[in-house]
Amino acid sequence: MGSRKKNTADVRKEMKKNTISARLNNYPTSPRKMRLIADLIRGKEVKKALDILKYSEKAQAKTLEKLLMSAMANWQVKNEGTRIEDAHLFVKEIFVDSATMLKRLRPAPQGRAYRIRKRSNHVTLILGSNNNELQNQES
Repeated sequence: MGSRKKNTADVRKEMKKNTISARLNNYPTSPRKMRLIADLIRGKEVKKALDILKYSEKAQAKTLEKLLMSAMANWQVKNEGTRIEDAHLFVKEIFVDSATMLKRLRPAPQGRAYRIRKRSNHVTLILGSNNNELQNQES
């Protein structure tokens, strides 16, 4: 590996250490349905986002609630000895990408066949901390 490539890889690796994220891969629901729920919690504080997901009637909300809890657990592992309430965590980014599609055929009239696309998605959730911004506002 060249020195320039290694330097950029080291910078990227260092940046990744400071980010707290959780991923959900190949979840069998359409990305469009998942984005409806993801849009509800984008930019919200973690506690408020959990409340929104808990009381949402959509089936995908329960899955996103688990994903958010997983991201919080990841934050807890990286920041031992610090309370979550003191960190002022919020959902910095959440995005839903389409994953593989199962393609099936359904018989149709007159010897034809209709294509059925069973979609799935990938969800990435990144947490941010307002702790630094609050310290800057106080001083």
